[in-house]
Amino acid sequence: MEAMLRSFIALMLFTLMLSHIPAEVSATTMTLYNKCTHPVWPGIQPGAGKPILARGGFKLQPNKAYSLHLPALWSGRLWGRHGCTFDASGRGLCATGDCGGSLFCNGLGGAPPATLAEITLGSEQDFYDVSLVDGYNLAISITPIKGSGKCSYAGCVSDLNMMCPVGLQVRSHDNRRVVACKSACFAFNSPRYCCTGSFGSPQACKPTAYSRIFKAACPKAYSYAYDDPTSISTCTGGNYLVTFCPHHR
Repeated sequence: MEAMLRSFIALMLFTLMLSHIPAEVSATTMTLYNKCTHPVWPGIQPGAGKPILARGGFKLQPNKAYSLHLPALWSGRLWGRHGCTFDASGRGLCATGDCGGSLFCNGLGGAPPATLAEITLGSEQDFYDVSLVDGYNLAISITPIKGSGKCSYAGCVSDLNMMCPVGLQVRSHDNRRVVACKSACFAFNSPRYCCTGSFGSPQACKPTAYSRIFKAACPKAYSYAYDDPTSISTCTGGNYLVTFCPHHR
């Protein structure tokens, strides 16, 4: 009986000791920083089977930051919505990047055109990029913090709305200014621009006059579906800073 009691006490002490060992968690932090002069409503869409973070969306005031702790092997995309109005229940509408008329995107993606920041955490290496494949609405950059490897900057710093071709422009309700720039695929729904059908390979789908405008303005961002592979950046063991309107001082 005494031996059983000693075994039980030893087991309890071992269990107590285990409870004080922190569970293994991803050390990856992604900080979203709004450098714009206006509020931004970040949207977050996880990859298939990955958890939704921060209910998929929230409001971020100018010069404010919000940090997300990314689970191990998480993947997903982020974008900025702007010109949004929501009621107390979180229902409303955004001028660009809207996700079903809700403050909390809850897994839904943003309506194009929207500049996308994409990231995939790997067991040995992370992959990330800024994409204009779904068009452009806000300048976005991804800057790795620490980490090892190339860990290069990715982003679209230029204001593409200022140089958007007429056929791709999305204008404000009063028609006074361009609030977003469509991708040629979204604007014209053509296999040549969408890299679909007979154009569904890197060999067949080449840059167009429209994607070249995007690439010239934002050389460190994806300009169309089969853009140069160097548009993807890699880093190991880093944290990430996603900045909206990085060109603003």
